[in-house]
Amino acid sequence: MEELVIRDADVVDGSGGPSYRADVVVDRGRIVSIVQEAAAAGCQRPKARRELDAEGLVLSPGFVDMHAHSDLALLRDPDHSAKAAQGVTLEVLGQDGLSYAPVDDRTLGEVRRAIAGWNGPGDDIDFDWRSVGEYLDRLDRGIAVNAAYLVPQGTVRALVVGWEDREATPAELDRMRALVAEGLEQGAVGLSSGLTYTPGMYAGDAELTELCRVVARYGGYYCPHHRSYGAGALQAYEEMVALTREAGCALHLAHATMNFGVNRGRAPELLSLLDKALADGADISLDTYPYTPGCTTLVALLPSWASEGGPEAILARLADDATAERIRHHLEVVGADGCHGVPVEWETIEISGVGEPALADHVGRTVRESADARGEAPWTTARRLLLKDRLGTTILQHVGHEENVRAIMRHPVHTGGSDGILQGSKPHPRAYGTFPHYLGHYVRELGVLSLEECVAHLTSRPARRLRLPDRGLVREGYRADLVLFDPETVAAGSTFAEPRTPPTGIPHVLVDGRFVIEDGRRTDVLAGRAVRRAG
Repeated sequence: MEELVIRDADVVDGSGGPSYRADVVVDRGRIVSIVQEAAAAGCQRPKARRELDAEGLVLSPGFVDMHAHSDLALLRDPDHSAKAAQGVTLEVLGQDGLSYAPVDDRTLGEVRRAIAGWNGPGDDIDFDWRSVGEYLDRLDRGIAVNAAYLVPQGTVRALVVGWEDREATPAELDRMRALVAEGLEQGAVGLSSGLTYTPGMYAGDAELTELCRVVARYGGYYCPHHRSYGAGALQAYEEMVALTREAGCALHLAHATMNFGVNRGRAPELLSLLDKALADGADISLDTYPYTPGCTTLVALLPSWASEGGPEAILARLADDATAERIRHHLEVVGADGCHGVPVEWETIEISGVGEPALADHVGRTVRESADARGEAPWTTARRLLLKDRLGTTILQHVGHEENVRAIMRHPVHTGGSDGILQGSKPHPRAYGTFPHYLGHYVRELGVLSLEECVAHLTSRPARRLRLPDRGLVREGYRADLVLFDPETVAAGSTFAEPRTPPTGIPHVLVDGRFVIEDGRRTDVLAGRAVRRAG
């Protein structure tokens, strides 16, 4: 007898088609039968060792977070309710060109310092891997939800070229190509870049194109955080479309937004650009989070020249008064490339987390508010934070536009990605609320998407991009990564004031046919594993 029958569920199967009522039978981690209500009339209904009454609940595939920053959180926190409670059953890691494989002893330390604001310093982690394959093996020991991995281009460049702003030599380019190929052979699903973060931002288009040619050979995709979401946003999108088309590589645009005042209401221009490329045969998808503020580290705002050489070089420049004044001028007057070419507006930069406890009183305030409370200039406050927190400060950037958010999420190639940074005492609520916020706010309350459309955006579309042949749909033979939610009550509990509040209306989540959330509570099940690139 099979393990589980989910009885009388309203199945929204991820295809975008209409829902139907059915009994769904799960055994040994897979969906083994689906008996629709009409077909069950007059015949014996399926039975199993356990029966779950799903009356009034929607059964859908588990949600795929196409842009996650849980690279260490999955290892540090077996509970991982931040994502599991949202119905997320698969996360894509290695984002924005910076993560923890492939590395050597030198670059591991450098990367840990560079992205401590994203993932913490990692002092509580045993970094017993160096290659992509070894990192995926570490995930296979058991994690809360499944995880796929992108080879991070910035980490590869740090390993081969270092943190200098220069072109790679032919020999260095050959080695980077080999490292990308090795990562893909070991199971990575593609390549990511952070082109406003060092050292990835120092790569020119020719270098990126050559790496994308490697990705294309393996059937992976390129996922860039491109060079500007502000003053040069449209040109940056065009650049990514052009170089991936030249390389013959699939493109997935990370957190595809149009931010800052210069881009208010300009989402239709972006979508027109993408529609033209799609009509010409380009393979493009994108992800977004359903909020207007962004989230990153404070150090990411600095001009690229100030970040050359890595974390210790940045701190040395900040400690020098004359150099720090040059940095201020680029931030406040010129518009630093790290701040997307837009002069920084300190009243939009909210401190969301610090690594140094003595700085905790800054959290929840904008840089300007914190500076005003101290009777000093905003740059003085920001500089002190960067130095005393050793670049570990995280921020929210209140620079987005609701009309752009809604327009982009309607697009046919859209998928969901939280871009969730779990660090800090006051993180962005998207880390804990992205997926129920789509379902509750944008589906039920606003009607921006139908329920069936939205579920497809969060399930089958990302599975298709990841080339996963047995995930993303409620189908016989598919993996039993499933979520049951109440369409009348599902909502994000997280807010900007209380960002770690769990969602409501998601009583059950299954990974590989096992309950990781049951009756609204996290179980002790660690059914997640690394999801490797299909051969």
